[in-house]
Amino acid sequence: MAIVAIVGRPNVGKSSLFNRIVGKRRAIVDDQPGVTRDRIYGEVEHGERTFLLVDTGGLLPEGGDSIAGSIRRQVLLAVEESDLLVLVVDGKDGMTTLDREVALFLRKREKPVIVAANKIDDIVHEGREAEAYTLGFKDVIGVSAAHNRNIEELLDRIVSLVPEKGQVQGAPREGEVAVAIVGRPNVGKSTLLNLLSGSERSLVSPMPGTTRDSVDSQVTIGGRHFRFIDTAGLRKKSRIASDVEFYSLVRTHESIGRSDVAVLLMEGGEICTDQDKKMAGLVIEKGKGLIIAVNKWDLLQKDPDLGDRISKQIRDEMPFTDFAPLIFISGLTGRGVHKLPEMISAVQTNRSRWLDTSKIGALVRDVLAFERMPTAPGGRMLRIKGCTQVAVNPPAFAFSVNDRDIVTRSFERYVAKRIREMGDFEGTPLRVFWRSGRKGA
Repeated sequence: MAIVAIVGRPNVGKSSLFNRIVGKRRAIVDDQPGVTRDRIYGEVEHGERTFLLVDTGGLLPEGGDSIAGSIRRQVLLAVEESDLLVLVVDGKDGMTTLDREVALFLRKREKPVIVAANKIDDIVHEGREAEAYTLGFKDVIGVSAAHNRNIEELLDRIVSLVPEKGQVQGAPREGEVAVAIVGRPNVGKSTLLNLLSGSERSLVSPMPGTTRDSVDSQVTIGGRHFRFIDTAGLRKKSRIASDVEFYSLVRTHESIGRSDVAVLLMEGGEICTDQDKKMAGLVIEKGKGLIIAVNKWDLLQKDPDLGDRISKQIRDEMPFTDFAPLIFISGLTGRGVHKLPEMISAVQTNRSRWLDTSKIGALVRDVLAFERMPTAPGGRMLRIKGCTQVAVNPPAFAFSVNDRDIVTRSFERYVAKRIREMGDFEGTPLRVFWRSGRKGA
């Protein structure tokens, strides 16, 4: 997916515009300038296009305090990594010297820019966005993030300018499994891809962020067809680790979205980082199969309990991935890599699994036998009338109940555990839905 960054000076409504477009209050909105310090992103669908929208902190003149300098560096990386920029200005108060400085900086980057003149809240302020044309960009749209004015027009213009992304070469073959190799920068993703594809298809370098575009390799291993997707890295290296990690996560979106199964690669010497957890969560959120591979095993100091200790740490610190198989590999020596294709195939089979009707009946009986069924504050107990598997990839189950509002998170986890005991769902997330009948039923 293309990346679109919202940029501009502080307090012009960048986060409000981000929240309006994404449809959720993902960014903190406050009248105090400089509230947004880190970048926040959200996936946006408009028409037939999808892109990632990134909110950034407000750009301030150089020479400020350390926080202002950090924000500036983060925004510069956002500009470098994005395919299109939305420059937000205050259309009601008019252009400032800082607006013009930001515009000059963006013009030098030779990327498409749309100026969103915000705070054109009503008909009284219409036409004030004309001053924004003095910034030197041809695309100027007067909008109001607070009142949802001209947001559709802005989105139409964005999707008309962002480049097409995610185009792949080679038609999918029958039974082909698309596999995304994901992980933090410099954990060995490209090396693993080269081993699996049997050729130097992806540039390998000890420097983080070498891979700049997703690379697809179609290979056949043991009679099975695979498409391995190497995650795109960064266009520009940064000295700030958090910036590199943020954009590696953003660019991982597209690779995971095109995959059936994701192999999350972690470095043996540094596992269960926040970035690892975010990527695993993204795989689960998108309903893809998940395998956790601990790489660079050859570099670790061996002892008899090392594998057990690392496995326990992963299960303890990332309990939401307890369904994912775990494998220890070395991309350098090839240790354990030969097991991955069979493991990937098994996970994809499980991701496509339908439960027998008899097992679903047994599932309902087991769930009804739960000792402490959830109850509403007034004492009304949850009643389950039946269950149907409604989808695969990932497997999804819909329960008919008297009132879905009574269902608790812990009870839903219990039900998911019982479903896993009914069939082999290793490596695949599950979806559980609750459908209410009449409230008084």
